[in-house]
Amino acid sequence: MEYAEDTEYTPEIIDQCSQLQQDECDVVQSIYPDYISIDSKNTIKLEIPIEFSDTRTVQVIDDGTLSSSSPSQIQIQSLPPLLLTLILPQSYPLLSPPTIISLSTTHSWLPRSSITNLKTNLVGIWEQNGEPGEREAVLYSWIDHLASGTFLESLNLLNSNNIIQIPHPSPTHLTPLLLSSSTSHSQSIFKSTSHPCPICLSSLPGSKCILLPGCEHTFCKPCLEEYWGMCIAEGSVEGVGCPGETCVKARAQGSEAEGEKAREVEVGEVVKRVCGEDGWVRWRWLLEKRDLERDPTIIHCPLEFCQTPVPAPKPIDSNSTSSWDRLRTCHECGYSFCAMCKRTWHGPHTPCPIPTTSTFILTYLSHPPSSPSRLLIEQRYGKKNIERLVAQFEEEKANREWMEKCATRCPNCEVGVEKSAGCNHMTCARCKTHFCYRCAQKLNPSNPYKHFSTPGLACYSKLFDFRSGEEEEGEEGGLGDEEWWPVLVEDL
Repeated sequence: MEYAEDTEYTPEIIDQCSQLQQDECDVVQSIYPDYISIDSKNTIKLEIPIEFSDTRTVQVIDDGTLSSSSPSQIQIQSLPPLLLTLILPQSYPLLSPPTIISLSTTHSWLPRSSITNLKTNLVGIWEQNGEPGEREAVLYSWIDHLASGTFLESLNLLNSNNIIQIPHPSPTHLTPLLLSSSTSHSQSIFKSTSHPCPICLSSLPGSKCILLPGCEHTFCKPCLEEYWGMCIAEGSVEGVGCPGETCVKARAQGSEAEGEKAREVEVGEVVKRVCGEDGWVRWRWLLEKRDLERDPTIIHCPLEFCQTPVPAPKPIDSNSTSSWDRLRTCHECGYSFCAMCKRTWHGPHTPCPIPTTSTFILTYLSHPPSSPSRLLIEQRYGKKNIERLVAQFEEEKANREWMEKCATRCPNCEVGVEKSAGCNHMTCARCKTHFCYRCAQKLNPSNPYKHFSTPGLACYSKLFDFRSGEEEEGEEGGLGDEEWWPVLVEDL
């Protein structure tokens, strides 16, 4: 319905309407000082943010104008402001409604058809506010109707699940704008109100307080700076979080372990704002150090000048049979090495030198089977790799024991020699050194038998070791003593 300005209103009605308008503007400006502005031409401009009492689900759906795309769903606490410009006729509020010059929304989130319907609804509120000539002022009712978001239902923007559905040509473009607007509005409200600090028990404005993400507990900045600064200086990275009683207890019980990474990402920017650049850098270093200590696959680069932590290139399968799991490449210096022996990478098929891994294997075998220490080593290097090294170590150990028991080493080149039969005068097949099989002493090549014929020496008259009759009987039909040669056995 259109309402024309009638210039024949009586002075009494005009004076009464003018007084009602003045009183209404005073009341609205006192209640909503941030929403209303009146210029010299008595044009009223309202910027009304839409605030919800709790978090609401909003779906931005494609209206089909441009191209089809999937809807976006977000959780927000407010919608971008409605921008309402109007003037008050001389006969308002008794006989005429406010004249709406323009109605729009920040980021254009409300469709044009809905804006037209909203204008009609606002005029309807004035019409329902009494009989003609007796109607009351409606600016406060309009603001409350818009700010609370109750108009969304009358515009059919709510579905059966009370989810707000906003049609838009580009949901992917509008969604981040809605999120940003809601966040900015929440921060603005936080800064304009006072909050008690649980540490110093003082009440300070939000501009001097910190709202922690996640738990949303509030502390004053000086208290949080002192507490976090002490934790960072002492290296207690776990303490850099909410100092509230419930949050500290939750961290102590480990109930935040699953969301620990996400919490650290959220707290990161707050730490930088509270503790400064230097505190934030040290806090990040402490986090990395803790993560390295927790990761069993981390191995430090063996180069003395580097020592950079090198993680596994991929998750190690404890049942993997591939020897490529031993390969590590330092991302700092580019050195490729074996995770087992710490030497230059020798390929997947070449075994590690036993002396370099014996200490490591002895440490592994010193722990009971299925113990946490053994499981940690298996997790770091791979169970199959450990089993191969243990088998190789046991074999080498048996070989050494056998060599010590059944063979004599050449005193010159250390080659092990086992005598099957014959005299104790040995000639090394590798270096041609003459030595005694019984005492491993070097012999004079020109007269090797002097060692066995000199009275007083330990090997005097022991050129041959006589055996029992049963042993000699078992070798009947074999080769003669002069035909036996020592067997050369080399270290594996």
